[in-house]
Amino acid sequence: MPVYEYKGVDTSGKNVSGMVDAENEKAGRLKLRKSGVFTTDIYLEGSKGGLSLQGGKSFSFFNKVKTAELAHMTRQLATLLAANIPLVDALLALQEQLENPILKKAISQIKEKVTEGRRLADSMKPFSNIFDNLYLSMIEAGEASGALEQVLNRLADFTEAQASLKSKVTGAMMYPIIMALVGSSLMMYLLVSVVPKIVSIFEDAKASLPLPTRILMTSSSFAQSYWYLIIIGAAFSFWLFKRYLRTQEGRLRFDTFALKAPIFGDLSRKIAISRFTRTLGTLLQSGVQLLQALDIVKNVLGNVVLMNAVEATKASVREGESLAEPLKRSGQFPPMVVHMIAVGEKTGALEVMLEKVADNYDGEIDTTVSSMTTLLEPVMILVMGGVVSFIVVAILLPILKLSEI
Repeated sequence: MPVYEYKGVDTSGKNVSGMVDAENEKAGRLKLRKSGVFTTDIYLEGSKGGLSLQGGKSFSFFNKVKTAELAHMTRQLATLLAANIPLVDALLALQEQLENPILKKAISQIKEKVTEGRRLADSMKPFSNIFDNLYLSMIEAGEASGALEQVLNRLADFTEAQASLKSKVTGAMMYPIIMALVGSSLMMYLLVSVVPKIVSIFEDAKASLPLPTRILMTSSSFAQSYWYLIIIGAAFSFWLFKRYLRTQEGRLRFDTFALKAPIFGDLSRKIAISRFTRTLGTLLQSGVQLLQALDIVKNVLGNVVLMNAVEATKASVREGESLAEPLKRSGQFPPMVVHMIAVGEKTGALEVMLEKVADNYDGEIDTTVSSMTTLLEPVMILVMGGVVSFIVVAILLPILKLSEI
């Protein structure tokens, strides 16, 4: 059924807007009139610059739903339901106070579907660009168990924890990336604009030049003449790398290296294990069955090696094995994690143990990220200082040599 955007006035004279499902524009106006809304404008969704949300596509880079916004919305919905407000009224309250246009329109359409009698999880399914499989599975389990409010609170906690983790890792990586970009830009500027003016003096002197100076002059000449080839080559290399990662073999090799790389490999594994245990624990606490939870968790790891290990674990669990044994056989999960999961299975407190493992690894991630940030700063300074020192030495050596003549 087509979806229409509308603007209008309610019975109290307040301006309202939102979405409505209807066979045509006239049916939409009639449906809104029955609900107490007098429309001033109604049109097909997206026909006046609106954004089509269904089908998992969003056409605006700046109007995406951030993880923190989704967590805040989930927490608000849980709070409204805890106050015994009906679901439709709670969704209407959310729609009126949300600022993100993508999320606002999604909630408006979800409210319309819930008003028609559909379940909340089913109403959210068309918006896969906002609500992933994990989110929908937990909502579905919450509705089935009659504990939607508790599930929403767990979802909010989980989403906030994932947003915090992502923020920490991204913040730690931003410094070296910015330093590398600034350093590369400075180097290109020196080689293209500054160095040629200085070395022209040495060329006029027609004296034999030291090796560092000759290397600098060659580099400067190449950068000055073929700077566009450097940019094209870098872009082409990046494109080839991304294309290689899309292949099964390329992704497997890269993810294997990512887990074994010095410093970064340890951090990548800790992040993946934190996601695995936190997500699995949250799903199990919400009433999702273990096999379905493993299938969902597999897709949030972001590493093919670990995804294959979880897939093999799921097959073993389906055959009647415990969760800990196949995880141990995979060799991808540390002994401490496997041991705590085994204890959790034996004591019937698997969800609690998974949460404890996640909390422990979140603390280790904080420590690792802090150590990396502390280490990377002097390393980047030394690298840039070394490059600048080389340029200075390459320029000073012939000057000193000429002064001796």
